[in-house]
Amino acid sequence: MRGIPGVTRIPRPLLGALVGVTALLTAGALATPASAAPRTDSSTGVRSVSAGAQQQAREFWTPERMRAATPLDLVTVDGHYDGGSAPLKGVATEVAPSAPAGGVAGAVGAVGKGVSDVGLMAFPNGGGQWSGGGAVVSTAGRVFFTYQGRTASCSGNAVTSSNKSTVITAGHCVKLEGAWHTDWVFVPGYHDGQAPYGRWTASKTLSTPQWTASEDINYDVGAAVVAPLDGKLLTDVVGGQGLAFNTGYNLRMYSFGFPAAAPYDGEKFIYCSGTTNRDFLLSDDHGMNCNMTGGSSGGPWFTQFDEATGKGLLSSVNSFKYNFLPNRMYGPYFGADAQNLYQTAQTS
Repeated sequence: MRGIPGVTRIPRPLLGALVGVTALLTAGALATPASAAPRTDSSTGVRSVSAGAQQQAREFWTPERMRAATPLDLVTVDGHYDGGSAPLKGVATEVAPSAPAGGVAGAVGAVGKGVSDVGLMAFPNGGGQWSGGGAVVSTAGRVFFTYQGRTASCSGNAVTSSNKSTVITAGHCVKLEGAWHTDWVFVPGYHDGQAPYGRWTASKTLSTPQWTASEDINYDVGAAVVAPLDGKLLTDVVGGQGLAFNTGYNLRMYSFGFPAAAPYDGEKFIYCSGTTNRDFLLSDDHGMNCNMTGGSSGGPWFTQFDEATGKGLLSSVNSFKYNFLPNRMYGPYFGADAQNLYQTAQTS
């Protein structure tokens, strides 16, 4: 299905028996500046953004426009199954040469020993404002971009990386309905229309091959490489979280985001926590009880999260909900393709 604002098309392999799935994208209706046509490398799927378009995006996202990126209503999506390849399962990957053993990339300094079991906040939590502080307050942020002529918002998180400039988000927060988003900026530590660490414009955006080709919800992972700001690199300013891949299921995890659809307004940093399990319906995603709404897409899910320090290992992102399970969130399993995406992003 095409042309439904604010809702991702559900990929063919997942359409059978579907009765309503919602993506967590939100959009408003402001006029947007003309941007130079982006360039996409067909061999890597990396979309490059010109310096002029980056500057336009940075200037466009004023506090007023960030506040006004209001959500559309979530829409019920129906469909039918008409073939397609089966989801990839059980993929084992080698750890990146620079990563510690155990399937963890960029984890050095991310979490220490003695991760708290009880912590400062109630566990589990189905949705509430984060008041624990720590590193996550600066590494997480809102993502703003133009989608089908509308201003739109998602969430994202800065991660440790070779280029010190990588943001991980959802695939539909960089590309949706066959088109790459424009005017893309990351605002870490966003609050009340303010950008305390600046507005970081994407010089490149990219996603997994499966999302880029067919928007397969199992691979709804995206990334952005952001340009330096005032001569500084992103994680030198806000820090970065480590990542983990091929972690298995049934894990204690924390998710974060900036939901903007009712009852939220995009101005509060919200978290959920709980023990996840594997989706038994239409995907191989992680599932967690969580009442976050549109605008939270792309927000990080952490394993080994320490509430005292606000550090963890990014192991999934907010992706979608079933309409008939409004208080349950789903996030893609980080396997070989998510790891390859991260490696491409951090070396781009």
